[in-house]
Amino acid sequence: MARNVLIVGGGTAGWMTAAYLSKALPGVSVSLIESATTGRIGVGEATFSTIRHFFDYLELDEREWLPQCAGGYKLAIRFQNWSGDGDHFYHPFERWNRVHGFSLAEWWLAGDRTDRFDEAAFITPTLCAARRSPRAIDGSLYGRTVSEDLGQSTMLDQVEQFPYAYHFDADKVAAFLSKYAIERGVRHIVDDVTDVRTDNDGISGVESSEHGTLTADLYIDCTGFRSLMLADALAEPFESFADVLPNNRAVALRVPRAVTEEMEPYTTAQTMNCGWRWTIPLYERNGYGYVYCDRYTTPEQAEAELRASIPVDTSGLEANHIRMRIGRSRRSWVANCVAIGLASAFVEPLESTGIFFIQHGIEELVRFFPGTDDNAWLREEYNRRVRHVVEGVKSFLVMHFVGAARNDTEYWRDVKLTPLPQELERILKFAENGLLDEQNIYPEYHGFESYSWNTMILGLGIGPETPRPALRNFRTGAADAGFADVRKRAAAAVESLPSCYEYLDHLTRDSMVR
Repeated sequence: MARNVLIVGGGTAGWMTAAYLSKALPGVSVSLIESATTGRIGVGEATFSTIRHFFDYLELDEREWLPQCAGGYKLAIRFQNWSGDGDHFYHPFERWNRVHGFSLAEWWLAGDRTDRFDEAAFITPTLCAARRSPRAIDGSLYGRTVSEDLGQSTMLDQVEQFPYAYHFDADKVAAFLSKYAIERGVRHIVDDVTDVRTDNDGISGVESSEHGTLTADLYIDCTGFRSLMLADALAEPFESFADVLPNNRAVALRVPRAVTEEMEPYTTAQTMNCGWRWTIPLYERNGYGYVYCDRYTTPEQAEAELRASIPVDTSGLEANHIRMRIGRSRRSWVANCVAIGLASAFVEPLESTGIFFIQHGIEELVRFFPGTDDNAWLREEYNRRVRHVVEGVKSFLVMHFVGAARNDTEYWRDVKLTPLPQELERILKFAENGLLDEQNIYPEYHGFESYSWNTMILGLGIGPETPRPALRNFRTGAADAGFADVRKRAAAAVESLPSCYEYLDHLTRDSMVR
């Protein structure tokens, strides 16, 4: 087995990798080198619900790490104005209940549709609208029986749908995990990388300003969009997604939140003239960012549009402008070098997949960790899995843009002309006639289940107009009872749960006492 690992680059990707490897592979020596001067992109992150497996694997209690990372809860994404008429819908972490083998979404299609589909068939949108925490003050999870003792499980072990993910400050998460990793024996080298040497076997060493040549059996590239080792040193080609996902820049602001009780337990994705805006609520501030395509607007214009869209004065706040490399490396593992995070792949941040890609890459690396002999099969299978995850997410995201009804600007008119990936074309053709199931969504694991695809299809208004004919053979009483149960449980949860801010404030004060 490879006995020495060198991670080049810190940040979220680097320290997530270092922390996980230090726990999963205690017999492996792990070092991480990062510059004291290199800036980080992270301005605030939204995540998948699978992130709980990462922290549980490290045996880190949410009550311990979340307050230290300015964290908040994410029950859903609120899609605002994708219809072009100011309306919204939620994409939650919640599977639909079934009646007679059909989801409540199917039964909603069969009904009078006086209620929005998400509010009728999910509990979560009601909690989001009321700004409720998913946990009671005593820490209990609302109305659920999901297991919270995951032990050393991975994201692929997730059988039940956990009802929330997190928002957190990416820099603070990196700092928290660096402390964890260093305490577990990871060697932390603060130095500048001046060169990466290569030979016929891949990377032969990393030159640093003050520590000389650093060598390892396996090198992990966490240098972000620069991809210092995989792209620069090993010249691995990068496959751009610009033809189907044109947004290539972002501008972000950190905005203090004056009214704490208005902290929202969800991410907002609101359309803008040349892209969309995120809102990520953290404990003491909101993160705002405008993701756009620079063929349609300039950085200066985008910043002005972003500031004008925020309901408080931001004139004294510095904006962070970000160039994004959208696509994936042809291979993420080449020879003795594995790229994790932005150095491997990045797509539209619309569905919060950045941290998900990092976690997936780390977990698969542990599964296919190399031995002392070169084994091409390990690399090939790793690359196949990473490729399928990224390609599946790409198709899912393209659907958001081509399916959006907004068409009042050149950007939104042009995005409708996006050439569809072949797999997405097949999916959307089916969706014209019926909702999807696990047999006809993107066939490889990519993190999004059929309920996610169907939520976007219904929310964007590109799904079937009628339910499957089979529903006509059943009486609707059981379905009516199913919808009534959703309303009842949602009302009970709103009545019993504290606000999102109230619970997080309690958690933060409690952590100070401990």
